Amino acid sequence: MERKKNGSADKGSDSGIQRRTFLKGLLAAGVISALPWKSSAAEKDNSAQNGKGKNLYQKIIGSHLKTGEMVPGSEIGITVDHTLTHDLLGVMSYLQFEAMGIPSVRTKLSVSYVDHNLLQDGFENPDDHRYLESVADKYGILYSKAGNGICHQVHVDRFARPGWVLVGGDSHTPSSGSVGMLSMGAGGLDIAAAMGGGLFYMTYPKVMRINLNGTLSGWASAKDVILEVLRQLSTKGNVGWAIEYGGTGLPYLTVPERLSIANMGAEAGVTTSIFPSDDVVRQFLKAQEREDQWVELKPDADAPYDRVININLSALEPAVAFPHSPDNVKNVTQAGEIKVDQVLIGSCTNSSYRDLMVVAGMLKGRKIHPSVSFGIAPGSRQVLTAIASNGALADLVNAGARILESGCSFCNGSGQAPQSGGITVRTSNRNFTGRTATLDSKSYLVSPETAVATALTGKLTDPGKLGLAFPKVQMPDKFPVDDSMIIKPTGKAKIVRGPNIGAPPINTPMPSSLKAKVAVKVGDKITTDHITPGGSINKYRSNIPKYAEYVFRDVSPKFVELCKANKKEGVASVIVAGLSYGQGSSREHAALCPMYLGVRAVMAHTIERIHMANLINFGIVPLQFTKTSDYENIEEGDELAIDNIAGMLEKGAKTLAVRNISKGTVYSLKLDLTERQRNIVRRGGLLNYIKETIKV
Repeated sequence: MERKKNGSADKGSDSGIQRRTFLKGLLAAGVISALPWKSSAAEKDNSAQNGKGKNLYQKIIGSHLKTGEMVPGSEIGITVDHTLTHDLLGVMSYLQFEAMGIPSVRTKLSVSYVDHNLLQDGFENPDDHRYLESVADKYGILYSKAGNGICHQVHVDRFARPGWVLVGGDSHTPSSGSVGMLSMGAGGLDIAAAMGGGLFYMTYPKVMRINLNGTLSGWASAKDVILEVLRQLSTKGNVGWAIEYGGTGLPYLTVPERLSIANMGAEAGVTTSIFPSDDVVRQFLKAQEREDQWVELKPDADAPYDRVININLSALEPAVAFPHSPDNVKNVTQAGEIKVDQVLIGSCTNSSYRDLMVVAGMLKGRKIHPSVSFGIAPGSRQVLTAIASNGALADLVNAGARILESGCSFCNGSGQAPQSGGITVRTSNRNFTGRTATLDSKSYLVSPETAVATALTGKLTDPGKLGLAFPKVQMPDKFPVDDSMIIKPTGKAKIVRGPNIGAPPINTPMPSSLKAKVAVKVGDKITTDHITPGGSINKYRSNIPKYAEYVFRDVSPKFVELCKANKKEGVASVIVAGLSYGQGSSREHAALCPMYLGVRAVMAHTIERIHMANLINFGIVPLQFTKTSDYENIEEGDELAIDNIAGMLEKGAKTLAVRNISKGTVYSLKLDLTERQRNIVRRGGLLNYIKETIKV
C-alpha cells in the first residue's frame, strides 16, 4: 500500500476503505460524533487556552490535596486511592510495610501482582511468590497470581478508575492514565507508606498539553504516536512535567491504544501522562462490566497549560527506536535494511486484545521467516482467553509463533535473551544496553504492526511494504471477565519467608560531617538498569546483600570492591554522574543497594524524579552541580569532605560546599530539598522517619 505525501491512506486502498468503514460504524453506534475527514473541527483544537478553567491534573490533584500548593515546583502531599506492586520490587516494599508495624493497608484498594519473575529455575522466585501471597492475605491486599497477567494491563482492565489516584511500584504505572486515572510510579518505600495511610509526596508539575489531531492512517499505530513524542521530547530534560493528551483525534483512539501512549511517557521522564475520561472510556469499562465506575472527566475549555504540542496523526509513519535509547527514533523507511534474529511482541506497552488481534490478522495464512525466532506474550489471561475463543490464537501458532506466558518476560530480561551480538526487534518500551540480558545485543523498539512485517521478512520492514490490508479489529462489547486468579484476603495467613528473603537494611543518621571517596564517575543518561542490572540476577531482589554485589556490574566492575574498601577505611562512598542520572525503571534497589554499600551522596548534573525520591528515602543526599567545570575536575578515587552536613540539612541550606581534598578545590553544589526531605535524609531515610508521620 502506497501512502500519499500528506500521510493519509489512499482512499482507494483496502486499508483506507476498511478504516473508513470502521469509523463510519463507530459514528452510527454513537461512539464518535464526527468523521475526521469531514469535520472542520479536526484542526480547531490545535492550541490550548490559558484561562481560569482547570486541566485534568488540577481537578484530580485538587480533590486529593492535603498539604502544599498547586504551584509548579512546589512539594504537595496527596491522598492515595490505589497502590500496586509486582513481584520484582514488591517483596522489599512489603518487608518495609511490615517494619512499620501497621496492622492492615489503609487504601481503598491495594493489589500485589506476580508478573515479572515468573521463571521458576530455583527456589528464589517461588519463595518470593509464597511470601507475597501470605503477606497479601494478612494485610488486606488483593493477590494476582502468576499467569493472570501484567500488572498494568490487568489494572487498567479490572481496577483503574477515572478521577482516582494510583501509585505503583513500577515506572509504567501511568498506563492507567489511559482511563483518566492519575497514576504515578514510585519507589517501593513510598508505596509502603501509602499503603499505611501516608500521603504521597510529589513536586507539583508543569502541564504539557499534547493535542493528537486527525486520525491514524496507513500503518501508523499508537506506538508510533509515543515514539514521535519521544523523538520531540527526548528522554532527558522533562523532570517536573506531566503530559495531558487532548485533540480531535481522541475519539478514534481506543483505551488499549491510549494505554500504549500513556505507558511510554515514562521514557520521557515526565511525572505521568493522562487522557480524559470520555465515551471511549465508558464503552471500555462497560465491556469490562464496570460501567458503574465511569465518570466523565474532561479539562475545561479554558484550562491552563505551560506548553502545547500539536501532532497530526494522519502524518505519522511507522517508526523505530534504535539502540540504545527509546528516543533514538527514525521512520522505518529511513532505517535501511537491517537483518534481524529475533522478534518479540508483548510487554505492558503492546500486549492488549487490540494489538494481538491486529497481529493475528496480519499473520493469518502466512509463515514467519525461517531465520527469525518469534515469540508473543499476551498481556493477560483475559487477552489470552479472548484470542483463544475467537480463533486468533490458532492463527498465531500456525504462523510459527512461540506463545509465551502472560507476563513481563523478555521486557525485563527474564527469558528470551537473544544470541550473542543478536539483533532483536521488540514491542516493549526500553532498549537500554543489557536490557535483553545479552550485553552485546542490539534492541529495536517498534509497533506490533512493524514487528509482524519484520518477522515475516527477516529484516526491519515497514508494514506498508507488504501489500496487505490493515486488519479490521472490533473491540468486543464484552470481555471474558474472570477474576478467579485474583485472590481476596482473609486475614488468617501466617507470613511465609524463604531463605532468600531478608530484612530491609536500614541506614544510619547522617554524620555531622561527611568524609567520602568517589567510588565511580559516570556520564549522561545512566539508567537504573546500569546501576542495578536485571536478567538472571532478578531473583536476588529480595536479598539485598547478594543483589548489592552486582551494582554497576556492566559499567564499573570495581565499584563494589571500592565501596567495601572505603567502608573499611571508615569513609563513605560517593557517585558522580552527568545529566539525567537514574532514568528508566523505578527500581528502588538502584538507591537501596548503593546505600547498603555505604554510598551517602550522589553528585550529578540532573537526577530523574523517581530516583531522586528513592535516594532521599534511603538517606543518600542528592546534590547537583552548578558548574560543568566542577564535574570535569572531579575523578574516581578523589577524597571529599562536606563539613557540618547534618547541620546544613537542618538549617535548610540550598547549597553545600564540597571540598575535594585530593585536588585542593571546593565545589558549590545545589541542595534542592524540601524541609520534609531534608529531615528524611538527616535521619538516614524514610524508615527512620516514617513513624513521625504515620500513626500506627
